[in-house]
Amino acid sequence: MKNSQSQSYAAAGVDITAGYRAVELMKQHIARTMTSGVCSDVGGFGGLFELDVTGMEKPVLVSGTDGVGTKLKIAFLMDKHDTVGIDCVAMCVNDIICCGAKPLFFLDYIACGKNFPEKIADIVSGIAEGCVQSGAALIGGETAEMPGFYPIDEYDLAGFSVGVVDKKKILDNKTMKAGDVIIALPSTGVHSNGFSLVRKVFDIENCDLKSPREELGGRSLGEALLCPTKIYVKPMCALFEEVTVKAVSHITGGGFYENIPRSIPDGFGAEIKKEDVKILPIFDLIAKTGNIPERDMFNTFNMGVGMSVVVAAEDADKALEILKANGEDAYIIGKIIESEDKVTII
Repeated sequence: MKNSQSQSYAAAGVDITAGYRAVELMKQHIARTMTSGVCSDVGGFGGLFELDVTGMEKPVLVSGTDGVGTKLKIAFLMDKHDTVGIDCVAMCVNDIICCGAKPLFFLDYIACGKNFPEKIADIVSGIAEGCVQSGAALIGGETAEMPGFYPIDEYDLAGFSVGVVDKKKILDNKTMKAGDVIIALPSTGVHSNGFSLVRKVFDIENCDLKSPREELGGRSLGEALLCPTKIYVKPMCALFEEVTVKAVSHITGGGFYENIPRSIPDGFGAEIKKEDVKILPIFDLIAKTGNIPERDMFNTFNMGVGMSVVVAAEDADKALEILKANGEDAYIIGKIIESEDKVTII
């Protein structure tokens, strides 16, 4: 790439040599994510992945795509860019496992007003960490420098992942019945949804993001809000191996009322015991500061539950044991009932 340079393009605001520098800086992070299926190097026109379907009768590819959203505004204000990549991966791979699939690889897209190679490398370091946590390979991506479209110190971040599952193992909620148990997997915080409301509540550009706050256990507001989305791939894959899971819901934007119904068949609903939900302090602070009604909180945020899992009542103890053995402080928050209301919080 030594001969690839354009003074005219640089004068227009695009420094292609900065892009090459960013790629060199991110290679060490990408190397951490390599798995046995990867068969291409960074820098080609496409990422190549050899699919191993040994033991599968009918492999089905499952894809997911998402971004980080306006949580990025917090990263800009904190000038901290090494965790939002985890969010980007999490939002994709957590969706994939709701089908019972295992993520295989991930690709990212970063669009920025100006390519600062060290900042781009920081972002990619987070993406690589998310890939390591989920067992996915980072096989490609794109960094687009777009002067005049984005402010010079801002960027957007999105990505997508592809996973695989044997067709016979795709989660099937047709066996769901009244009395099945709903298990909660705790979140780490707000994750990556509802930040338009969060920013409004705290008047985020004018508030103190960096001072420790007693109600947040000594963390600053900025630290609490930037806490990356939890990735549930490995504990859930361990659960799939030993327990028949009837449904999984990734609790994202829309909270309980929008996401849990997506995995429940007609004629049934989820009865959630509010007193059993381990609501995190950040949500209490949001509700109090913004004077937000309880239903709106449960209809916008995860409230401390990043994922819900439905299993038969007789499998609940075993499921909890497996999840806890894999690092999840899982607990029961409700049950499936016969109902036309998809979610009832009591």
